[in-house]
Amino acid sequence: MPVWAYDLAESLLSTDLPRRWAHSKGVAGKARALAGILGPDAEMLESAAVLHDVGYSPRIVDTGFHPLDGARFLRAENVDERIVRLVAHHSCALLEAEERGLRRELEEEFPLEEPHLVDALIYCDMTTTPDGTPTTTPDRIAEIVGRYGPDSVVGRFIRRAEPQIDAASRRVEGRLFQVGTTA
Repeated sequence: MPVWAYDLAESLLSTDLPRRWAHSKGVAGKARALAGILGPDAEMLESAAVLHDVGYSPRIVDTGFHPLDGARFLRAENVDERIVRLVAHHSCALLEAEERGLRRELEEEFPLEEPHLVDALIYCDMTTTPDGTPTTTPDRIAEIVGRYGPDSVVGRFIRRAEPQIDAASRRVEGRLFQVGTTA
């Protein structure tokens, strides 16, 4: 378990955003359950999972786009670049960046990480409720649209991202099935 990543995420989220902290711990638990298909990248993904939403912390918000704010903060903290890139691009962030007029900035600053790791983080995030409990991707997407509204930036983005989220989740579930593991 990457204790440093949990400590950092907890310091940024637990007091100001306890529900976001619960979600992040749930996403990290999901990532830990994927260790059997991730091999040597398992701890890195768990670190990215627990850190993926630190950009919501009021202490580090800059642009208001949490993947970009979180990745910039983590880079400034000298976190491993692969973790930073996963945070920057978690859960189809390029599509939301496009909605916000930040796509070029995100793409230029943070190259994409390996596709199987991007898929794994999408799966972990999009199968975990805001309270940190397991859910399905359709239910998670519906919850997000319901929370933000269908005409909001987030509502529009998540509906556009839905096919990619579903495909990533199916790829991860397929890999889990092949090794006889469940997450």
